Amino acid sequence: MNLRRVDVSPRYAPFYCEENVFHLAGEPLLAGRPRRVVFVSNAARRVAMWEQRAAGGPGQAMLWDYHVVLLAAYPWEVWDLDTLLGFPVPAGEYLDASFRAGLREAYMPRFRVVDADLFVATFASDRSHMRRRDGRWKKPPPPWPPIGAPGAEANLMRFVDVTAPFLGEVMDLEGLRAEVER
Repeated sequence: MNLRRVDVSPRYAPFYCEENVFHLAGEPLLAGRPRRVVFVSNAARRVAMWEQRAAGGPGQAMLWDYHVVLLAAYPWEVWDLDTLLGFPVPAGEYLDASFRAGLREAYMPRFRVVDADLFVATFASDRSHMRRRDGRWKKPPPPWPPIGAPGAEANLMRFVDVTAPFLGEVMDLEGLRAEVER
């Protein structure tokens, strides 16, 4: 597989894709390009994705409760800091490699697509979703402070919930494919 790389070193913390994408959306390299933040989830919060670093091994799917990537135009490219495909990747190629045909409905993705500037202006996380009941971290937090204005109510799970109205548009795989192939 031919890995793509660009000369950019975005902030990255494993298992904090929403924060990685928040920072990536502000990269000067992408300034002036239409950008969309894409939340990948479903009603059961169990989406199968291939070509992910966190998968158990080559050719295995990763079951994410949610995942977040950045789309940048034109042509549309996916910037996923957790993929094995490199970045950026042409959107159609990314969708083909990451989501397999014939998948059971329970693992099929839904996508909340939000304008990147709107996401950056409204996103807030207190990282509580990464805490165990006893207060310990499920995964170590990023070295930077949590994102959001002081006192802002955390809204990460509202973005992740693809069954309830919130910002952006929710679509299925074919809808997203049609959107990026325009």
